[in-house]
Amino acid sequence: LFWDNAGKGGRNDAWTIDGFSGWNKFKKLSEHVGGVNSFHNNAVMKCENLMRQGQSIKDALHKQDDIMKNEYRIRLNASIDASRFLLRQGLPFRGHEEKEEMANNGNFVELLKYTAEQNGVVSKAVLKNAPRNNQITSPMIQKDIVHCFSEELIKNIIKEIDQDIFVLLVDESADVSFKEQMAVVLRFVDKNGIVKERFISLTHVKETSSSSLKSAIDSLFDKHGLSIPKVRGQGYDGASNMKGEFNGLRSLISKENASAYYVHCFAHQLQLVIVAVAKKHFDVGDFFDMISLLLNVVGASCKRKDMLRESHKETIEKEVYDGERKTGKGLNQEVSVQRPGMTRWGSHYRTLLRVVECFSSIVKVLECVQNDGCDDSKRRQAHGLLGYINSFDFVFFFATSSFCKKHGIEVLDMEEDFAVSKKPRKKSGVTNGHHYKVNCLYAILDLQLQEFNDRFNEVNTELLICAASLSPIGSFSQFDHSKLMRLSTFYPSDFSHGECISLEQELDIYIDNVRSDDRFTHLEDLAELAPMKIVKTDRRNRIGDQFLNDCLVCFIEKDVFEKITNEVVMKRFHDMKDRRMIL
Repeated sequence: LFWDNAGKGGRNDAWTIDGFSGWNKFKKLSEHVGGVNSFHNNAVMKCENLMRQGQSIKDALHKQDDIMKNEYRIRLNASIDASRFLLRQGLPFRGHEEKEEMANNGNFVELLKYTAEQNGVVSKAVLKNAPRNNQITSPMIQKDIVHCFSEELIKNIIKEIDQDIFVLLVDESADVSFKEQMAVVLRFVDKNGIVKERFISLTHVKETSSSSLKSAIDSLFDKHGLSIPKVRGQGYDGASNMKGEFNGLRSLISKENASAYYVHCFAHQLQLVIVAVAKKHFDVGDFFDMISLLLNVVGASCKRKDMLRESHKETIEKEVYDGERKTGKGLNQEVSVQRPGMTRWGSHYRTLLRVVECFSSIVKVLECVQNDGCDDSKRRQAHGLLGYINSFDFVFFFATSSFCKKHGIEVLDMEEDFAVSKKPRKKSGVTNGHHYKVNCLYAILDLQLQEFNDRFNEVNTELLICAASLSPIGSFSQFDHSKLMRLSTFYPSDFSHGECISLEQELDIYIDNVRSDDRFTHLEDLAELAPMKIVKTDRRNRIGDQFLNDCLVCFIEKDVFEKITNEVVMKRFHDMKDRRMIL
């Protein structure tokens, strides 16, 4: 193999071609081996070098390839960690301009820079020290990584459902870029008996007709291996395209699955009842109109807001000094009077609580506006509000007699004749007690009951009454054997005739076990048996539909998101498409 064609390999071809036969001539052997730089010794050295795999070209290329793979893994891992942090916090990935000379290159790149500064191993593999064609920082790579997180998260949620039944919750709304988005949430009971609600998709729909929404849901179900026959309930808002009995999304799904009963969204239901009552009852409508006007006047300027805060602070300090108010961690924080939300009934209640808490401070602000207002209209407005909030008509709707006593508001004698505000001299023929009890309280309750009856049909009402029999409050005091048996008849595909017979006996065993088990003694609800405006903002209004969906899924379902490992993301990242490096 190492014979010298120039003739320096020996005197003849005996050692290379013909073969050596004079084994009895030891001198010939010694002459052939020769000195240190002889042809034989040089050939032996070359042979040994060839046999050393560590010095071969192939091995050298493999070693170089291993180094590049390791650096690539470090680089990809750093990008995944940066994406994980930004997704968890709901932060934007990119900056306005991402150039080396810019002071701020966006959250993703800046986070990589910070990671490199804190870790020498990462620093050697990312950004400037990475190959220009394989830095793993491009917007497309960022979107791929986020999509991998989202797909793995949805995969885990589908695994939680485990081909079992679930409830479908859908809502549609326009985002800041005026795109119609359909949000889909699944409610189910997992293998451990825990009730869960999981957000699985935000899908852009070109129109919000029932057929368009149904088509989007079908596509989503096909993608994730879900099916309409597994749906056991539907929850939407009150829009006709959602709850319509003939052409709404509700009816389209019910045609495929009769057991998918529709129940109106409770939060939205209560909001609609409040709005309806406020519109139908003049006194209630006037009350909320005056509350809205009060908030506008008190919060009209920073000066008035500061005055309200300072006055409330002084009130708290005085009450603490007099021993009228408790102190402790988290108590007596700085507060302001917040406006009620249009679609959250609880926000109206919180607003009224703040008005009660800051009442004396609100009065001081109104008195200041009344005395020192910049123009007559503002002073008259403050004067009118002061007269209203210090009247019994105002206090009746949200306060008590102790509140009236504390703030010096006159409490009416309920036996006296009621005086109509617009015609005080004319006798009304009823007492104050009758007016406020019958004309106000009872009338409002009747309107509320009427609204609830209009929004819950007989089937939905019976479903809720039957399901309430499982409430654990008071050691399952509402447990009703017959109602639960009636509940099983609503789902014929889940309970056969034979199963219904055995269910009767199983319910007796169930209630006996839970009532005798100490773990169920102090339960308050069944759950104990177990964000678009943050992600897409005015400054991020061009975010793509798929990227928005992926970011939202990861941001909302944080507990599932935390369980997804980098290795799983890496594998899915490489399975998506061909990459420059192969792990």
